[in-house]
Amino acid sequence: MKYILIFALLTSTFQLLEAQPIETVIKSQAIQMGKAMVAGDTKTFSKFMLPELMAAGGGGEKAIKQMDSAINLFKQFGGQVSRITYGQPAKVVKYEKELQTYLPQTTELTSAIADVTFTSSIIAISRDNGKNWYFYDANMAQARDIKDKLPTLSPEIKLPPPAKPKITMKTDTSVNTNSNR
Repeated sequence: MKYILIFALLTSTFQLLEAQPIETVIKSQAIQMGKAMVAGDTKTFSKFMLPELMAAGGGGEKAIKQMDSAINLFKQFGGQVSRITYGQPAKVVKYEKELQTYLPQTTELTSAIADVTFTSSIIAISRDNGKNWYFYDANMAQARDIKDKLPTLSPEIKLPPPAKPKITMKTDTSVNTNSNR
């Protein structure tokens, strides 16, 4: 009897873990993607990109190399993605065999010149009924371009306008106190 009770408890616990609210799954996977970007792990980051967008970037390794080059160039100029955070997903809609939503994303960049904070929206799309999610930064394109890149995007997905970036300039306050007099 004791073993039956333990088995029942374990089974119900695993079922509860599998039955996470879909919003939790979306946000969890977005966080994984954001952590990969901050770490410069473009291979993991690319797993969250829509396959057709990866193909448009040359596909697989070529697209990853392009992302690595962009990150390395940014780093050469003293820049770094220091943090990415996510808000709660909007209502999830089913459209053309996909689950779709969007969620707020805040990206913090640091450089020798300034710190910049961008608040934008990313579109989240699942093609396997919510198990895995792909993301697209909607503020990387004009509204008409989004429909070109994501032709099956539901008309119910109404993205909020992007906020203006917050820029904090860094100033060099050091004074040369060495004088040659």
